[in-house]
Amino acid sequence: MTARVNPLMRRGSAADKPFDVVVSPENAGWRYSGLRVLELPIGARARFRTGDDEMLVLPLSGGCDVTCDDERVTLTGRRSVFSRVTDFAYVPRESAVTVRAPNGGRFALPAARAGRKLPFRYGAADEVPVELRGAGRASRQVNNFCTPESFEADRLIACEVLTPGGNWSSYPPHKHDEQADGESSLEEIYYFEVASSPAGGAGCGYQRVYGHPDRPIDVCAEVRTGDVVLIPYGWHGPSMAAPGYDLYYLNVMAGPGAREWLVRDDPAHGWVRASWTTMDVDPRLPLSSCKERPSYRTGAGS
Repeated sequence: MTARVNPLMRRGSAADKPFDVVVSPENAGWRYSGLRVLELPIGARARFRTGDDEMLVLPLSGGCDVTCDDERVTLTGRRSVFSRVTDFAYVPRESAVTVRAPNGGRFALPAARAGRKLPFRYGAADEVPVELRGAGRASRQVNNFCTPESFEADRLIACEVLTPGGNWSSYPPHKHDEQADGESSLEEIYYFEVASSPAGGAGCGYQRVYGHPDRPIDVCAEVRTGDVVLIPYGWHGPSMAAPGYDLYYLNVMAGPGAREWLVRDDPAHGWVRASWTTMDVDPRLPLSSCKERPSYRTGAGS
């Protein structure tokens, strides 16, 4: 089977008010994974129903109140995806949700088709496991806020990756498109944000995806803040941060099997992992923690 939709969604191309981005199983041409992005002005609110999906409310910038049926939590949020690890809320399927932003903000809603209705819950920022993965120019930070080991969900797997300018992440290229020993079948969404330059200009990064002889997919695209790449199958990586521009992406995954994140490296490039044993992790990492950074400068060392 080949991809039925364009795997690259530019910012604004998948909008459906009140959401700036809407990726659903229906418009992605698959069965499980979804994402919405909500931008609210000061004092505004948005109401929606989750339907068959379990969701998270993840602040990208700003904080909010999240009401689910008759319960409410307040999310402190953050100034930007580069400034700190954020708290978040889990909202179950078949729920009425209101997101209110007293000071405005931008919020991601990763989603997955769920079979179980789990409780509405708050996820604390200081409980998010922060992992430094890779080494050398393949160093990156992974915020495992909704991975199988860190937070309970029915099908949804989600994490954030921060890549310092000039580094490659999602590397070596890997796949998770079949249920097999050491591999799980997961549909994946990449949502990108790129740090601005010190002069205030918009930065960019690059994303590579390639498929199999019988299931072709071919992406080598410049990505900017708000862009989305869909990965229904195939090898994906690297995600490349241009020098001077730190790169953020939100990964959203779900599939038909057990809630496991098992990947298979491209055999042509898997040897790279062994080379990391002689390299140090990039000293710029971690780029963020659960505490708000007082300021943010693109490419700043530490």
